[in-house]
Amino acid sequence: MTRTPKGMIMGILLRWLGAFLLLAAIFNPSQWNYVLWARTSWGDQMPLIVFSGLILAVVAMVYVVATMRSIGILGAGIIAAIFGAGLWVLTDWGLLGLGNSALNVWLTILVLSLILGVGMSWSILRQRLSGQASVDEINS
Repeated sequence: MTRTPKGMIMGILLRWLGAFLLLAAIFNPSQWNYVLWARTSWGDQMPLIVFSGLILAVVAMVYVVATMRSIGILGAGIIAAIFGAGLWVLTDWGLLGLGNSALNVWLTILVLSLILGVGMSWSILRQRLSGQASVDEINS
C-alpha cells in the first residue's frame, strides 16, 4: 500500500497531536490536568481517578514503548538535544525568555510530545526516506 505524501504528513501530525494531548491531559500548568484533579478530588472520586489514571498510563505506555523500540534512548536524546539547541538559539537571540515557568512546562510538553510523535512515526519516516520496508521482529 502506497501512502500519498499528504496522507503520510497527516498521519505523522495526528500521532504528534495525540502525544501532545496525552501529555497535556496528564499535566500542564493550567487547572485542567489529571495530576491536579487527582490531588484535589482523591477523597471524593477515587474510583474514577484510578480508572482514568490507568487509561492514561496504558496510552502513555503505548507511546513510550513504541518510541523506545523505534528510536531508542539515544534517538530520543538526540531529538531532545536538537530541540534544546533550538530553544537555546531562540533564547540567545532574545526571541524567547525562559523566566516564565508556565511557558517552560508547555515547552517541555511540546518537546516530549515531538519525541513521542517521531517515535510513533519513525518506521513510516524511515521507509519513506530509505525506501526500505520495516518488518516487526518475531520471536519463536
